[in-house]
Amino acid sequence: MTDHHPWRGILVATALPLNDDLSVDFDRYAEHCAWLVGNGCDGVVPNGSLGEYQVLTPEERARVVETAVAAIGGERVMPGVAAYGSAEARRWAEQAAEAGCRAVMLLPPNAYRADERSVLAHYAEVARSGLPVVAYNNPVDTKVDLVPELLARLHGEGYIRGVKEFSGDVRRAYRLAELAPELDLLIGADDVLLELAVAGAKGWVAGYPNALPRACAELYRAAVGGDLGTALPLYRQLHPLLRWDSQVEFVQAIKLSMDIAGRHGGPCRPPRTALLPGQEAAVRAATEKAVAAGLG
Repeated sequence: MTDHHPWRGILVATALPLNDDLSVDFDRYAEHCAWLVGNGCDGVVPNGSLGEYQVLTPEERARVVETAVAAIGGERVMPGVAAYGSAEARRWAEQAAEAGCRAVMLLPPNAYRADERSVLAHYAEVARSGLPVVAYNNPVDTKVDLVPELLARLHGEGYIRGVKEFSGDVRRAYRLAELAPELDLLIGADDVLLELAVAGAKGWVAGYPNALPRACAELYRAAVGGDLGTALPLYRQLHPLLRWDSQVEFVQAIKLSMDIAGRHGGPCRPPRTALLPGQEAAVRAATEKAVAAGLG
């Protein structure tokens, strides 16, 4: 991470600790942000899907950002500012700026299958907040695919500085580097970390460091440093967990791993439901194996 590129490095898409009554435990969230940075991560991304932003009240969502900034400093916090409307997304970006953040992460319009003109207008509006914007490409969930050609146009217009790439198609990294060499590629799915790191990624918006930050930080730094002798065995050890980041139940899986690793994952707000017994057993076995191997 640098002052001019605060989205670089390992930024953890933070899970949000909830109490048994499903209220937000802000004190525990502050402690979690500080713990992540203390264990090798560079910063946090609050109010992403892993942070259950869709089911927070506006007051909770704003306080999550303020809590993270108070815990680790605004230069380490890149909030998700996704919203159905462009004006609302811009307001969340302005709230992030007021809280002291240095960048924000933005999905394309996700209330419908937006066309290219709508995508461009959406990012143009949020860019007017004045903060650098990192796009988030998640075509599986949003039904809008930020293909390399469109990302290059968004970058060329000055609307985005980076992209969290979650399509799973690692071939795009090379096309994007040709079309927009100054656009920073960020690893967006844990289970393609090594492939995108080798392809030149500048950062990782990560899920599983919520439970295993030190091992994930070691993996990331070895991967981007070209130390495959360290990275590949570690990647193979962690991959049974990392692949949960790309499953529908990723929030529940990561929170369960946090519980097993001695953190507080806790419950999720509806409509998310508990893991099925087979899913829980798989996550539990893989997490216990990683913890037993010292992959904290």
